[in-house]
Amino acid sequence: MLRLLLVLLMTMTLSPGLVSADDSLLRHVVIRSTLGNCRQQFTKEKQGHVAFLGGSITEMNGYRPMVAADLQKRFPETEFTFTNAGIASTCSSTGAFRVSEDVLVQGPVDLLFVEFAVNDDQDAHHSLEASRRGMEGIVRQTLQHNPRADIVMTYFVNPEMLEQTQQGKTPVPVQAHNQVAEHYGLNTIVLTEELANQIQEGTITWEKYGGTHPAPAGNAIPAAMINAMFDQIANDLDAAPSQRASKLPEPLDPLCYDRGRFLAKDAVSLSPGWSHEIPDWKSIPGSFRNRFGEQPLYVTTMPGAKLTVNFEGQAFGVYVLAGPDAGTLACQLDGGAAKTIDLYHHYSQGLHYPRTVMFFTDLPSGRHTATIWLAEPTTSTRPANAARILQFVAN
Repeated sequence: MLRLLLVLLMTMTLSPGLVSADDSLLRHVVIRSTLGNCRQQFTKEKQGHVAFLGGSITEMNGYRPMVAADLQKRFPETEFTFTNAGIASTCSSTGAFRVSEDVLVQGPVDLLFVEFAVNDDQDAHHSLEASRRGMEGIVRQTLQHNPRADIVMTYFVNPEMLEQTQQGKTPVPVQAHNQVAEHYGLNTIVLTEELANQIQEGTITWEKYGGTHPAPAGNAIPAAMINAMFDQIANDLDAAPSQRASKLPEPLDPLCYDRGRFLAKDAVSLSPGWSHEIPDWKSIPGSFRNRFGEQPLYVTTMPGAKLTVNFEGQAFGVYVLAGPDAGTLACQLDGGAAKTIDLYHHYSQGLHYPRTVMFFTDLPSGRHTATIWLAEPTTSTRPANAARILQFVAN
């Protein structure tokens, strides 16, 4: 008995310095849920819908196929449907407006991986409020569609976010997304912290990691963290489903995009000067991504030409392709004062860049009419004479 006690004391004393590889992968995995719902679906029903929603880090051949392969290996008898809903450059706001069309229309989601921290930071330059509204909108829409859905957030990293983390600061999008995860009891893969620790420990460098769009070695880290998360919670594959209230909790932000959507074409009325067509991309300066090449857009190059949009909701904006010739849109709501937004983005110089810009985010509930036109160019340094709109968005 004395010998056993000594062994136990030695183990307790030494354990902080003896972290196994699997344990180290869990140090920046926050487990708030057993993922019991999707695990039961995978093991008992032998089928499951797993979706990945995010930007280019999700769209690319990176962590997503690694996680899919790990799930297939972990649940070999399960027939999986994997949805890749990654679109390069898009932020959580765009995610909230397209989650229904790009994910939920495929059927109830059993497990959703969502990744928008990098794009909320470097692309959208979102405030904490904007990051939270988009992410909460995604979460609530997913849970409204399937209350049993499990959701995991992954926080990827760019150089600025890495530097902030190394200084002991939490990047704004990570703060916002964490608030949502805590409120709804969602697991998080905090790659920002894990990568900072591994660089400090000398097990990897930023160059080996691969940069903002990680190399295979970089993508293997979050994939391994997700696998370790499943190992940690898989002791009992018959665990009861995660208990959730039959009703969603009140939103953190009543103006979150939990009813975000693309507006139907019949909500839009065009006047002369506007068209709904596939642009002649060969004649327009700037590159474009193939996914948009055959999509009809609302297009004008005529300052002052107007269109009107009728919608119901508390927020309104446009999902655009903003290229080298992107101009300034003016929007008048219900006959009030006009508001202008320059569509040009710092990535627009050589690319027709997809971005969502919001004209109004805190409207009174009810029906509204928005009148939109291309403002007169105000710059002589670039040709600001076009607007190309993919979708009108409302919440």
